[in-house]
Amino acid sequence: MGSLPHPHVTEDIHGVLQLFSDGSIFRAKNIDNFNIPIHHDNDVVYKEILFDSEHNLNLRLYKPNFSNCNYSSGGKLPILYFLHGGGFCVGSCTWPNNHNACLRLASGIEAVIVAPDYRLAPEHRLPAAIEDAVSSLKWLRSQALEEDCSVLWLSRDEVDFERVFIIGDSSGGNMAHHLAVELGCGSPELAPVRVRGYVLMAPFFGGTVRTQSEAEGQPEPFLNLEILDRFWRLSLPVGKTADHPLANPFGPFSRNLEPLMLDPILVMAGGRELMRDRVKNYAKKLKEIGKKVFYIEFQQQQHGFFLHNPYSHLGNKVIQEIKDFMSKC
Repeated sequence: MGSLPHPHVTEDIHGVLQLFSDGSIFRAKNIDNFNIPIHHDNDVVYKEILFDSEHNLNLRLYKPNFSNCNYSSGGKLPILYFLHGGGFCVGSCTWPNNHNACLRLASGIEAVIVAPDYRLAPEHRLPAAIEDAVSSLKWLRSQALEEDCSVLWLSRDEVDFERVFIIGDSSGGNMAHHLAVELGCGSPELAPVRVRGYVLMAPFFGGTVRTQSEAEGQPEPFLNLEILDRFWRLSLPVGKTADHPLANPFGPFSRNLEPLMLDPILVMAGGRELMRDRVKNYAKKLKEIGKKVFYIEFQQQQHGFFLHNPYSHLGNKVIQEIKDFMSKC
């Protein structure tokens, strides 16, 4: 009898995630090959907490280090949720790029950052990631309801549970949209937690018809059309296309958003990213149906413009735009 053929790679995402012909899956434990240095910011302290024991999911909490006496805030701190990207297939709050972004958000905005992990595809296809994001928000509600909060950094004396903002990068931005729709204006089911607004950084949306920027744009260092298609193929329910409602919020199978009351939404995009037109069109359609939406485009920037270097001049501009948006809400 001949030997069985050796399993070969059928799907590959930068070597971080590989699927094999026998159905097995390889996930890299680190992303050292991306060469992303960890920024050491003594102005911020952080720690990890298990928020979902059923699925073994952790989150990271970040807060300004007031012992440095560099902060101006004299009142309670707002809470910012940070949902990381990765096409629903890769990524973690512990990855250096996401960690650096959270450090910068905590120090730049003077806020407590909650950065939850979520289950990844293809082992856990959508809507698993969105369900986990909701679960993490319910965890926050449980902390707000405790008489004496067990997580000291979330004491009612220190944070304002009525000033919560959700920030999502890439696929995290997609999740932020679906949270805005599911939770509704004022997020009444999370009381006493109240979400005031959503920030979508280059949200990862899809569709079966290519936009002009997708069809004619130049491939990016870590992103091209093949990778975009692969993310949807691995993350959506089996057999579904990128016109699925979880991918295309204004697609042929998506719900009508016009009757819904939504909290304000800030949408950001890079002027040179493949998904620019899709993101811009999303903001335009929200505005057309009467939603409070703001759109900002950073010229000459590609996907991940904030995460690549949150401590840059551009990173400072992003921080300022978020602060201005928060003041409007």
